[in-house]
Amino acid sequence: MGVPGALSDPGNRRTLLNRHSLRWKIALLVAAACCGIALTVGLLVHHSTYERSMNDGAAKAYGALDSAISAESGDGSDSLVRAPGEMPPALVRTVREHGSGHLYDESDEYRPRMWAGAGTPDGHMAAVSIDMIPDQLSRRSLDRHMEKYSLAALAVIVPLSALAAELPNRRLRRVARTARRIASGDLAARTKVGGRAGDEITAISDTVDSMADSLQDRLRVEQRFTADVAHELRTPLMGLVTSAELLPESEATDLVRDRVRVLRILVEDLLEISRLDAGVERADLRPVALTEMVRGSLLRSGLDARLSLGAAPAVVETDPRRLDRIITNLVVNCHRHGAGPVEVTVEGGTVIIRDHGSGFPDHLLAEGPQRFRTGAADRGRGHGLGLTVASGQARVIGASLLFSNAADGGAVATLRLPQAD
Repeated sequence: MGVPGALSDPGNRRTLLNRHSLRWKIALLVAAACCGIALTVGLLVHHSTYERSMNDGAAKAYGALDSAISAESGDGSDSLVRAPGEMPPALVRTVREHGSGHLYDESDEYRPRMWAGAGTPDGHMAAVSIDMIPDQLSRRSLDRHMEKYSLAALAVIVPLSALAAELPNRRLRRVARTARRIASGDLAARTKVGGRAGDEITAISDTVDSMADSLQDRLRVEQRFTADVAHELRTPLMGLVTSAELLPESEATDLVRDRVRVLRILVEDLLEISRLDAGVERADLRPVALTEMVRGSLLRSGLDARLSLGAAPAVVETDPRRLDRIITNLVVNCHRHGAGPVEVTVEGGTVIIRDHGSGFPDHLLAEGPQRFRTGAADRGRGHGLGLTVASGQARVIGASLLFSNAADGGAVATLRLPQAD
């Protein structure tokens, strides 16, 4: 039987145990507020009870004093005291200054007493004390009950506040997940958290969705522009290629042909990127012997590369034309932007291509390849389209293409292909 609720999801369990979660911050805030309220109410009740106890005790003591003076005698704890030395010094001073007074004596913690004193007609003073132990026990019992019920209330309120915070917390997590998906390139992601109009989380959700809509619209405009430009350039480019072939042989002709060739490659790359961005490319998958495929791609590229083969050649499920495009672009990138020797290693279903230059720039490692961005000048010149095409084709054939830098220097591209069943 599965675990119900949020605990059935490992991600939710990690969030539940995260002490920095908004849920526990809200619960801590509620607990602190409840503690503050309980402390304030407790102090007020304690002070009020204490004052009432003192007033009642003083009234009883004055009553006992009047009775004792009238009878000129007393018994037990209400016995009349006439010697000032047997009275508390503070009471003696009060009676001498004001003619009468009372004093709560806690010098004996286990036997508190309330004293009442007054001057007598013969010019002396008299005092009586009464036992305040019952009042003290009542106050302590009240304090204990308030502490116990305050802790019981906290034990109920804190979990309830954590549960109440779960709904907005869940909506915020959904917004955060959507934002991460958008940042990773999934512009079709939307939050759809719902909520009342004017709710702050709904406002954040609507803002994230509006941002995704705006980015998606801008990306579509950019893709249409790239495709339109490439298509518009293709026709005059073909005329340039034909015209360049008709020119008489010379050094200037070779230069023109070289520039026309570069322009043709650029336009073809732009057309390929526009198709990849539009998601219209479909792979023609078939079993391919990876070692022979890589060896043939290196021969067709016409570039120097040191090929190393693993002990167990693999058969992979891939599109040979697209795989050839990926390998060729990666090798060309090593020669154009890096330094020799270029090494190609085939290990099972993985192809590792590296050079010994300055390595990939930091922005490429962090964000991936971006068109028309080649990084530092020491990585050479180019349009920044080769790695973009390679990454797009890798996604089409279901392969993963990772970029890193070797510890001893040089750029490393790791292509992992799904193996055939």
